[in-house]
Amino acid sequence: MAAHRVIVYGGRGALGSKCVQHFKSKGWWVACIDMAANEEANENVIVKSSGDFSEQAGQVTADVAKLLGEQKVDAILCVAGGWAGGSCSSKDLYKNADLMWKQSVWTSTISSHLATLHLKPGGLLTLSGAKAALSGTGGMAGYGMAKAAVHQLCQSLAEKNSGMPPGAAAVAILPVTLDTPMNRKFMPDADFGSWTPLQYVAEMFFNWTSGMNRPASGSLMQLMTSGGETQAVAAQ
Repeated sequence: MAAHRVIVYGGRGALGSKCVQHFKSKGWWVACIDMAANEEANENVIVKSSGDFSEQAGQVTADVAKLLGEQKVDAILCVAGGWAGGSCSSKDLYKNADLMWKQSVWTSTISSHLATLHLKPGGLLTLSGAKAALSGTGGMAGYGMAKAAVHQLCQSLAEKNSGMPPGAAAVAILPVTLDTPMNRKFMPDADFGSWTPLQYVAEMFFNWTSGMNRPASGSLMQLMTSGGETQAVAAQ
C-alpha cells in the first residue's frame, strides 16, 4: 500500500496527466477523475456527462466515496478547465459561458466538497484560476466570470467555518499561459519562454503537499514565467 494518496481532478488533460506521472514517479497512489480514464493512474472515476450539476456532482461524490471508503488522501488537485473567448456581444456567449462554468466552477465545487469529506488534516486542495480574471476580461466574458468564481471559492475555503479539515489548505494557481501541446498548436508563433511548463506546476504541487513552500490557505498564486524561468507570486 502506498503511504501517500492524491486525487487529480482532470487527470486526463495535459496538466493533469503530468501531475499523475509526477506523483506516480514518487511512489504515490493516484486516482484520476475525468470524462475518460488515465491508464497511468492507480484508479479512475469516470465523470458521466450531464447537463445537470447536482446530478453530475452526486455521481462523482458517490463514486469517490465508494473508491476510498475510510481512506483519506493527502491532496486533491483540481486541474480541470478550458478556455473559450467571446465578449458579451458574441453569438456564442451563452454556449461558451455554460461550457466555462461546467469546466471550471462545477469541477472546483465538487473538488472542494470532496476535500471536506476525504482530505487528511493538514492536507492540500488546489484549484485552477487564471491571472486574467484578476481584472476585466472583455473579450472572454464567460472565461473571466468562471475563473473569478474559482478565486472566490478558494478564499472562502480559507475561512474558519468552510468545512475544510484542520490544518488543510486551499490554494489556487493563476497561470497566464500553460505550455501545453494544444496551446502550441493554436499559438505556434508565441513566445514559449513566457509560458509556464507543466513540469514546474507538477513539482510545485508535490512540494506543497509535503509542506515545502506551501502558501497560506486562500492564497491566489500567480504563475509568472519569463525567459523560461517561473515564479509563483501571491496576488495582492
